[in-house]
Amino acid sequence: MNQLRDQLRFYGWRIVAAGGVILTMQAGLFMHAFGSYSVLLQREFGWSATTLSIAFAMTRAESGILGPLQGWMIDRFGPHRVIQVGLVMMAIGFIAFSRMETLTHFFIFYLLMAVGSGLGGFQSVSTAVVNWFQRYRSRALATSQTGIAIGGLMIPLLVFSLETFGWRETAFGSGIACLVIGLPLSTMIRHRPSHYGEFPDGIDPDKPVEDDDYRPPEGLTTIDFTARQAMRTRAFWMMSLAHSSALLVVGCLMLHLPLHLTGDDLGMSLQKASFVVGALPVMVLVGNVLGGIFGDLLNKRMLVAGCLIGHAGGLLVLTYAANELMIWAFVPLHGIAWGMRGPILQSMRADYFGPTNFGTIMGFSSMIMMIGMMTGPLLAGVMFDLTGTYTAGFTFLAIAAGLGSVFMYLATPPAGIEQSTATETRS
Repeated sequence: MNQLRDQLRFYGWRIVAAGGVILTMQAGLFMHAFGSYSVLLQREFGWSATTLSIAFAMTRAESGILGPLQGWMIDRFGPHRVIQVGLVMMAIGFIAFSRMETLTHFFIFYLLMAVGSGLGGFQSVSTAVVNWFQRYRSRALATSQTGIAIGGLMIPLLVFSLETFGWRETAFGSGIACLVIGLPLSTMIRHRPSHYGEFPDGIDPDKPVEDDDYRPPEGLTTIDFTARQAMRTRAFWMMSLAHSSALLVVGCLMLHLPLHLTGDDLGMSLQKASFVVGALPVMVLVGNVLGGIFGDLLNKRMLVAGCLIGHAGGLLVLTYAANELMIWAFVPLHGIAWGMRGPILQSMRADYFGPTNFGTIMGFSSMIMMIGMMTGPLLAGVMFDLTGTYTAGFTFLAIAAGLGSVFMYLATPPAGIEQSTATETRS
């Protein structure tokens, strides 16, 4: 009982809450939203699926290239400062985007929004959470990342705004929201618990705890790897490649799912399609909860391997959907896999390599992960323009994602590194 009371008082959960709301904004206004914007942009400007895919892929390249620098900035200056810079850039990008008239403007302003979203989003929030938790790391990450799912639940509301007020007015309002809501929340984000006289999980390692059944996860390190040391391990590369394989499907569907649902093959209205797109985050939310529970109890590596198979199976069901029932069957397969995989993989990286240099290690890993986020939407867009259907592109991406489970199986814990070469200061 005392332990539960201490947990509720622990400041780390306030960081989880603030980070979750920031991720809700980032996901609902930008990450999940672009597919819906793309339908209206295609109608107004006549841009092809390939053009929109290139823009999406370009921003994913930005996140990968920026990743190591962002990771270093987070570890050096703290995630709250990086988040604040990102929110301001995202706001400026949205406001400029609402006034764009040409394809050049579109690429420039969309890139600005993407850079801001990257700095103010997933990597920065995850690094803060990782530093404040160890024993409850999976559930803390999963709780904060429910913001991504909740942001997806905003899609029907966003589509209502797009169709009622217009995409320009919606974009302008999104920029204002980043400043009015996001900036105050960012002040609650803190870097390391040791800076404030606290311990990870709020548990003093020198005092006994009531939970005698706790079992450390596979590969939990007692020292902190540097980014260079982490990149010398097979685990770093296998986890990064597995993550990239999953993002083939995630990136593809973030852009092309609304276009596929409203296309000639399925023929849904944009509003009806928005309910399918909006239902997906509900399943991501369920996956977040399951990932938080099982990620701290079971073998993370095997759980993520199963999630990759779920991504592949879901995309195949969507690709060959003959009726609406099959479309709705895709939603839990892909959504739960997405929701579980994210927090478990992040927690697994921190278990293997330690939290001190997590931001930098995650940044270098993002250079590999970006390959999947770029390739997925671009390949699907090109194949659609060549064949008039998403079947070939979606099938190839599903198979590639399924094969990614092999990478995860091979991501066994790294061998120990010499104590003299490791950073031993724990937060």
